[in-house]
Amino acid sequence: MIKNDTWIKEQAAAGMIKPFEPKLVRSLDGFPVISYGLSSFGYDVRLSPVEFRIFRHVPGTVVDPKHFNPANLESTELHEDESGQYFVLPAHSYGLGVALERLEVPDYITVICMGKSTYARCGIIANITPAEASWRGHLTLEFSNSSSADCRIYANEGVVQLLFLEGEPCAVSYETRQGKYQDQSEVVTLARV
Repeated sequence: MIKNDTWIKEQAAAGMIKPFEPKLVRSLDGFPVISYGLSSFGYDVRLSPVEFRIFRHVPGTVVDPKHFNPANLESTELHEDESGQYFVLPAHSYGLGVALERLEVPDYITVICMGKSTYARCGIIANITPAEASWRGHLTLEFSNSSSADCRIYANEGVVQLLFLEGEPCAVSYETRQGKYQDQSEVVTLARV
C-alpha cells in the first residue's frame, strides 16, 4: 500500500526525513520555486547544493560499474542568479546529484524515487531508484538530459518525489545485510560492487 501525507508526517516527526517540510512549498520570499515538501501521497526532496557531477568521456576508458573510475565524473559549478542556485546539465549527458534531505526508512517500507513533471517536460529523466527497508542516508540522484539543449537543475528546490510503499516486515533488511550504500553522506556516492 502507498502511504499518505498523514503517515509521512508522523514518520518524519520520528526522524524518517530530515529536514522535513510539512507542506508543499511553491514559493520562497515571493519567488517561485520548483515545489518541494509533503504532498498527498509522497514527499518531494530537494537537490543539495553541495555537489553535482557529470559524466565525461576519458579517451581509452569504458565506464565499468565493477571498477568505477572517478575520473569519468567531473564536478560542476554551482551557479546563481535571480532564479536561484542551479547546476547545468549539458545536452545528451548524464549527471549525479544528492538529496538535501536525509532518510531513515522503516523496516517495513521501500521508497521509490520518481522524476518530477516540471523537469520531465524539459527533457530531464530522473532514474527510478529504491531506498530499501532500513536504508539510511542522503540519496544519490541520477539524471539524464535527453534534450538537445543544456538544462538547469535547481539546488534547494524539488527535484524528485519519494513514494513510500508498505509491505510485511522483511526477513533481511538493507541494514541487516549491511548494504554497500548505507549511511551515504551529503555528497555523490559512486558505483560500488
